[in-house]
Amino acid sequence: MNKDLISGFDIETTDIQKVFARAAQLKKQKRQPLLTGKIIGLIFQKPSVRTRVSFEVAAEHLGARCIYLAPEDVKLGQREPITDVARVLSRYLDAIVARTFKHAHVEELAQAADIAVINGLSDLYHPCQALADIFTIYERKSELDKVKIAFIGDGNNVLHSLLAITAKTGMTLSAATPKGYEPDRNIFKAAQNIAKKTGASLTHTNDIQAAVNGADFVYTDVWTSMGQEKERKKRMRDFKKFQVNSRLLKSAGKGCLVMHCMPVHRGEEISAEVMDSKHSIVYEQAENRLHVQKAVMALLLK
Repeated sequence: MNKDLISGFDIETTDIQKVFARAAQLKKQKRQPLLTGKIIGLIFQKPSVRTRVSFEVAAEHLGARCIYLAPEDVKLGQREPITDVARVLSRYLDAIVARTFKHAHVEELAQAADIAVINGLSDLYHPCQALADIFTIYERKSELDKVKIAFIGDGNNVLHSLLAITAKTGMTLSAATPKGYEPDRNIFKAAQNIAKKTGASLTHTNDIQAAVNGADFVYTDVWTSMGQEKERKKRMRDFKKFQVNSRLLKSAGKGCLVMHCMPVHRGEEISAEVMDSKHSIVYEQAENRLHVQKAVMALLLK
């Protein structure tokens, strides 16, 4: 693998396969002292449940430990140059997990640091989430090139990362967003260029029914992410017809399963009925963040 994991475009198909194989192994045998004595710094600008806990537990299972650096501890990009933070922490730590508002902050950390930097979420990408998502699918359907995912919602960091990983694994992804909420054009084009080589199929539409038609998995995310609170009223109007509910699932493939990266707003992007139904594998996704992140750290810090 490369030194860092900043986006899904940073990891090659062969390395994705290695991550999945190691994650499967670590899921069976949770505690393996692969990183004994290592120290991981968590630089978080945003609050977190799954990302923080899963990385801290992952480190503990591997024999490492984490130091949590809250927003007020570092004030990344405010108190001092990010390059200085990266260079100093490189002398203290073995890796950094950064959860930031601006993707440029993660990139700047990685460029200046001598140690591995892992993107725990930024405004553009959420690579660990996407890897855990596709691993969750892989556990059920190992032939990924025969799988179709429908993503319903905002063209956000989660979709950007899914585009990269599905492109590299030869999958079919159909994304449906309201007009004005499409994925970043350059990111979509970059993923499509990869898809031409792998045989993946990536499409975008504003037609939710067309996207879901024949899907094996239907994936959704919140309509209003952190930092977008001022847009909430408008987004609630714009996304009103983009809810994943039982009526929509009738258009999907037989036995279709439902995914969500959490937190979940029942009654908004997904109905409570579907979220808590036998179709939902949302909690499996959440658990797999732990196992996939163990695999990523084990491979990056080998």
